[in-house]
Amino acid sequence: MTYQIQLKIEALSPLSIGRQKPGGSVSEAETYIPGSVIRGAIASQILQQYSQPEPGDNFHSLFISDPAIFQNAYPAVAKVGDKAEVVSGEVLVLPATAVSSKTKSGFKPKNHGVFDTLIDRFCAEAYNHPYDPNCPKDGGRVEPFGGFYSCVDGSYYQPSISTRLLTRVGINRRRATSEEQVLYSIEVLNESEGKNQQPATYSGTILVEDEKLANALTTFINNNSLAFRLGGSASRGLGKVEITANLNTEKASAIASRIQNFNEELENRWKKWQIFGEPTQHLLHNRTYFTLDLQADTILKENWQRTTVISEDMLRQFASVDDASLKLHVAYTSYDYRSGWNAAWGLMKDVELVTNKGAVYLFSTSQPTAWTPALQKLETCGVGERKSEGFGQIQVCNQFHLVFREEAK
Repeated sequence: MTYQIQLKIEALSPLSIGRQKPGGSVSEAETYIPGSVIRGAIASQILQQYSQPEPGDNFHSLFISDPAIFQNAYPAVAKVGDKAEVVSGEVLVLPATAVSSKTKSGFKPKNHGVFDTLIDRFCAEAYNHPYDPNCPKDGGRVEPFGGFYSCVDGSYYQPSISTRLLTRVGINRRRATSEEQVLYSIEVLNESEGKNQQPATYSGTILVEDEKLANALTTFINNNSLAFRLGGSASRGLGKVEITANLNTEKASAIASRIQNFNEELENRWKKWQIFGEPTQHLLHNRTYFTLDLQADTILKENWQRTTVISEDMLRQFASVDDASLKLHVAYTSYDYRSGWNAAWGLMKDVELVTNKGAVYLFSTSQPTAWTPALQKLETCGVGERKSEGFGQIQVCNQFHLVFREEAK
């Protein structure tokens, strides 16, 4: 059994969560708190309070031998009316197939709405018909719309945290005074949002296999809730947070029902496209479809080579399912590069090619019963490399794929 430690992170000062691109001179701020940052902050605090770790102790169990999975913490503050409030629903990543109006993008009621195009594009290609959707409200152009979303009682919100630039003066190390003509700027995540100054809040999760270890980690976090510093420039007053942890056993997400709902909507949509004639192939016959939606940046390698696509062979290997009927129909992906700083070694981390969060892969199989428990496990442990640092988190059949153009949210 996997135990979930739910984290609520409240910023008490600006956060310098940098994402400097390799070869670049400007340090941009992330829009969330990466799992690697949370992992490093907790490990650092443990090492400060306890003696040198030894093989077999709790520290090795959490970070080395059977590492816990520190998932990313995503912003949980969204505009509700004229105020910024903490949303109660789960914060998810919008799929790469989501689009919105070019002129007034965003969720209703203030904007023209957001909808998904995956199922309609799939049907259009099967019926050999062009698919170029427009905005359902004004008939204008639509463009990809990314970021985070949360659904609460049927209403959709887009949690986010704003940023600002802080200008600092360089210090002469010999005289310990300000250095002339040396100024630099740091982009930071704001510590509050909206006119009502709602504290910036993030929601994250730590997954631990051992119950005793999960309880011990939860207690340690709550006992040191104000001691953690996240991101860079901590000596300059940045990165102060309050972290509270709540332990609960992992609730099995309804993957089977999500797959069923996805296939029912796909079949209904397929029938509507019959007005254009007969399809080139009857792709739904004896096939069950499901999607993999990346909820975090993912490091993928196949045959020792970097890639951005989860192939059939890779998925069979990830899930340990021998299914020759598995087929990848389409992949919507983009890529970026990630590096970082290893505080323990005092060295830069390797530059990694990552598949950006939001990527969508559409698979089908004729053996659905073999995949349900395997996909449940993949949702928990993730795919690809460096999963313990928050990379590779997935969701099966993201509910937003069922939001069609005429029902834009």
